[in-house]
Amino acid sequence: MLQMNSWQSAVTSLLVIFAGGLVVGKLTEKPRIPDVAAYLLYGILIGPALLHLLSVPSQSQVNQLVLNMGATLILFDGGRGVQFQVFRKVWVSIVMLAVVGVLITAFTMGFAAHWLLGLPWVFAILLGSVLASTDPATLIPVFKRVPILPRLQQTVESESAFNDATGSVLVFTVLLLIPAAGSAAVHVQWYQPLEMFLKSAVIGLAVGFVMGIASLWLVSRKGWGVFHEYGSIVMLITALAAMQAANALNASGFMAAFTAGMITGNGQAFGLEFAEHTEVNIHHFGSAITLIMRMLIFVLLGTQVDFHLLAQHLWMGLLLIVIFILVARPLAVFGSVLVDRRAKWQGNHLAFMCWVRETGVIPAALSGVLVARGIPNARLISSITFMAILLTILIQASTTGIVAKKLHVLREEVPEEEV
Repeated sequence: MLQMNSWQSAVTSLLVIFAGGLVVGKLTEKPRIPDVAAYLLYGILIGPALLHLLSVPSQSQVNQLVLNMGATLILFDGGRGVQFQVFRKVWVSIVMLAVVGVLITAFTMGFAAHWLLGLPWVFAILLGSVLASTDPATLIPVFKRVPILPRLQQTVESESAFNDATGSVLVFTVLLLIPAAGSAAVHVQWYQPLEMFLKSAVIGLAVGFVMGIASLWLVSRKGWGVFHEYGSIVMLITALAAMQAANALNASGFMAAFTAGMITGNGQAFGLEFAEHTEVNIHHFGSAITLIMRMLIFVLLGTQVDFHLLAQHLWMGLLLIVIFILVARPLAVFGSVLVDRRAKWQGNHLAFMCWVRETGVIPAALSGVLVARGIPNARLISSITFMAILLTILIQASTTGIVAKKLHVLREEVPEEEV
């Protein structure tokens, strides 16, 4: 079995991942099935569960590098697709979904986990917090194949970026309530979770803004423009530097990367737009690098599915995922966006938001952190998280195009003035 513990086996592993990913990705084009679903299934096929060709433990440094770097670049590329004129119309919905929606999801799933699995409240809420983030690594590629209304697309994509910060902060806040072996739980003041979230969000936004403006100035000929022929490389550096700088300040690196992407994708708003050929090069480079990262992320996730552990909690886990999809997500959507009167959401828009709720990179990374720290019940939380990833990607992501068509939210089906 291949393991990435030497450069020879790492190269061979990459060949297996990319060659197989290329084939299964091609097979998804005509039926318009999200490629991430095919990559996940391919990972299961070549992983320890079936063919025993590849094994990369979820706690390994290689896997953590792929998850964090991949999520950062995908978020940055997704941020570049956000248009300020559309974002301004739905920012209230995005903020509510990213904060209130995450809390509703976490506590709904926490209640369900406590009731169905018998988990103590603190671990049940921890499970709900891990599951609370949506997945930009899945949503952004899906919407490239299924063109839906811009403001609906950007609302869901932006939610998936911003709620990573909320979900992560919530997880680490709940961890403060779990006592270490032989010690009492840490007493947390009521304002500390709010303080942690605001710090993570505000600093992440500020870092992303500064990095984005700096990259515009370096690339645009209306600024300094010294790197106008190296726009793609500057974008790569900007995305990774934004993440690293925010993480160094104990803020959300993912939010910083997404914000930097938004700034660089809207250079005209700052009078620092790119030359046409520079924009084309950046677009092609971004599409290629995010495709590579999607292959790596989801093939590796597929190889890490522990079917023995899933089987131990199969029926209760399936019931939890049904509640996750059919109860927690609708509660989060209706409890968040109905206050946004300006957005004028219609029933079919809300129904689409309720269905498009994939789980992936960030919950997988958070569950890996819990296992690595030896948190009680971490293996159970990890198994339920993988079940959510499998089912939401294979069921929801794969049917996004069908649901969008049935709900009449495809871009080509709607008059231009309603988009």
